[in-house]
Amino acid sequence: MTPEVAQEVERQLEVIKRGVAEIIPEEDLKNKIRRSLESGKPLKVKLGLDPSAPDIHIGHTVVLNKLRQFQDLGHTVQLLIGDFTGRIGDPSGKSETRRQLTEKEVKENAQTYADQMFKVLDREKTEIHFNSKWLRSLDFADVVDLASKTTVARMLERDDFAKRYHNGQAISVHEFFYPLMQGYDSVALETDIEMGGTDQTFNLLMGRQLQGQYGQEEQVVLTMPLLEGLDGVKKMSKSLGNYIGIDEDPKEIYGKAMSIPDELMPKYFELVTDFPLEEKKELAAGLEEGRIHPRDAKMKLARRLVEMYHSQEAAEEAEAGFRKVFQQRALPDDMPETAIAVSNLTEGRMWIIRLLSELKLVSSNGEARRMVKQGAVKINEEKVSDIDAQVRLEQGMVVQVGKRKFIKIKLD
Repeated sequence: MTPEVAQEVERQLEVIKRGVAEIIPEEDLKNKIRRSLESGKPLKVKLGLDPSAPDIHIGHTVVLNKLRQFQDLGHTVQLLIGDFTGRIGDPSGKSETRRQLTEKEVKENAQTYADQMFKVLDREKTEIHFNSKWLRSLDFADVVDLASKTTVARMLERDDFAKRYHNGQAISVHEFFYPLMQGYDSVALETDIEMGGTDQTFNLLMGRQLQGQYGQEEQVVLTMPLLEGLDGVKKMSKSLGNYIGIDEDPKEIYGKAMSIPDELMPKYFELVTDFPLEEKKELAAGLEEGRIHPRDAKMKLARRLVEMYHSQEAAEEAEAGFRKVFQQRALPDDMPETAIAVSNLTEGRMWIIRLLSELKLVSSNGEARRMVKQGAVKINEEKVSDIDAQVRLEQGMVVQVGKRKFIKIKLD
């Protein structure tokens, strides 16, 4: 290995290792990078995604940003859309058997995934594969041969399977085929490196195991940490409501970013932004030493996220709107307006819980009660704290829930 190649290997390793949870094994990664540089042949870096939901949030971009770094280093991304495995659903982290998706649902979600991915990835350096191409053609003898490559004991090493087995909960046989199929994808694509979250380690190692048994060089497994959501505790998830969607309105992205807990700022900068490495280091150090105020760091993060997924102009507008509403305590100029029929009122009044539901500012009466009790509801900038309040409605009245939801009332 020449000194120039050795230096480039170390440079690439430094970039790749930033923010990574685990590399299995790191020495293999180093050797693969060296051979890639010497041969001029890019490494094939795979990410498998089952289109179980139609939208991507920034928790998903933790892995996507690392893939983009691989592309910037000259390597090729294999974006594997699990249109076949998505019919089963990944059992990782699940306490019960998942509902199987219809083929129509999978195709619709897969198309949305593919469209949104290229807000992060370089389209020219990305190969898109659908695993139905090879999995659908396997006959029963092929499936039996694939199943013979591992054991039930090995499957029960998975934490979720082990817990369900110990608790006497059902495990369907078809669920055992999910990690086998995901592993076989790596065999079909002759993948060099496979990436995923730390909750995917078992599935990723299955690909490494199967490649070895099919006579291929084993892939390196690279896992990324899971990103806590806006609550600062649980993994970012749409179902938990603690997410920032990359297709959301710019003002919503900006506002949500400003609610990220202070202690998570270095992690968010590291994992979900494309700031240069030195700038990320400086931001982390500045926050730790108190030289950078968390509010200023959040505004920088919020602005960058909007720029990444919308535009610089959208980021400037979102920031201006935020400053006006939250720093200057002014109401937004462009708040939506909702009509309410006077005939629906009793003596011109409406119960506050019903009003919030009618205006669709909450998803349920239960949420409406919680928001009132928490002091998050205002009428014309005056806090409402009584869940039994009967509100007299007036033309142009402004109803606010939380920091980002405003509705102006129009009486018909």
